[in-house]
Amino acid sequence: MVEGHLKKMQATLGVNDGETVNYVLPVGDTLVGLNQYLGKTIRLAFKGEINCTHCGRKTKKSYSQGFCYVCMTKLAQCDLCIMRPETCHYHLGTCREPEWGEKFCMQDHFVYLANSSGLKVGITRHTQVPTRWIDQGATQALPIFRVKTRLQSGLVETALKKYVADRTDWRKMLKGQAEEKQMFAERDRLLEEACSELEAIQKEHEAGQVELLSDAEEVAITYPVIEYPEKVSSMNFDKTPEIEGVLLGIKGQYLILDKGVLNIRKFGSYNVVFDA
Repeated sequence: MVEGHLKKMQATLGVNDGETVNYVLPVGDTLVGLNQYLGKTIRLAFKGEINCTHCGRKTKKSYSQGFCYVCMTKLAQCDLCIMRPETCHYHLGTCREPEWGEKFCMQDHFVYLANSSGLKVGITRHTQVPTRWIDQGATQALPIFRVKTRLQSGLVETALKKYVADRTDWRKMLKGQAEEKQMFAERDRLLEEACSELEAIQKEHEAGQVELLSDAEEVAITYPVIEYPEKVSSMNFDKTPEIEGVLLGIKGQYLILDKGVLNIRKFGSYNVVFDA
């Protein structure tokens, strides 16, 4: 039995082809290896306390996956531009936390294609590969561009999402493996369709800042899942403080139980007891 505040699951990709993702659940200061519990009953009980992941103060509601209201309104990592990187305003001098922006936004990002509930375009910091793809439940991923800032990644993503989705259907993702895509062919199609927009972006920035990764390799991802649900039923600590069931799989940031699915990331900073 372990008690503590939840954080998003940590996930690592096996070094050999065909190896499944290994998941670890942080509960307070304890890291619980989850793959060992596949096929076994686990229990997570919410103790009724939520503490802001940044300042630690008690909060009745979790904002932006683990923050109190005050921190949500003040922190750069909770700003709208995190969800819409094309609106990054660091260069205008209006970033809530310039030092944070320098560290997290003014660094190399990848624009990629992923296949989770279907083909989608997305962005991530170079340090978050392949974590970002795993968090989205992607079974295939292919980097397309490497850029120097978050703003540039948002501009490229905006150009591409005119021709491909930019969101994951989480219910569809949790129902099974996505139909395999020819990722290189899809990339080439998108580059052709968005050619004029992409050329305009490259012209607006210095040479080498928006780099096409023509030699990038596709990444295949396999998840530890015994059985996918036919119907996806979401479980919620606010409505059901004690959640118990047989662990049938883990995909994205979801636990797949025989009684429903639980989005761990949604309940960051909730104080829970884990037992198996």
